[in-house]
Amino acid sequence: MRRLLVVGLVVATLLPGVGFAANSAAPDNTGKNERDRDGKTVVPTDQSKGTNDDVKTTQKVRKAIVGDKALSTSAHNVKVITLNGTTTLRGPVKDDAEKTKVAQLAANAAGGAAKVKNELEVAK
Repeated sequence: MRRLLVVGLVVATLLPGVGFAANSAAPDNTGKNERDRDGKTVVPTDQSKGTNDDVKTTQKVRKAIVGDKALSTSAHNVKVITLNGTTTLRGPVKDDAEKTKVAQLAANAAGGAAKVKNELEVAK
């Protein structure tokens, strides 16, 4: 058994890319990170500038999104930032239907679609 394990490790070492994603490109979020640093977009740390009502609205929206078990993990992890009564949604979702669903949940929790800024992106 020990000899088989050693042979397997040697073979894996000699055959690059077998069983590994060695040839796939690493994710690159450089463009999005730069966009978030320009001061023109709302980021989660901006939430601290909001009121207690803003925090409560963010909590309601987050609870509504996470409570919908039909949504993907990506949708459950979108950024929710409420500032001055406007809730901004940012991040990737799996498709247009999910983008619409997350926005609807947010609008219901935040008190109307006019109070939600939908900046969700469909993952490619």
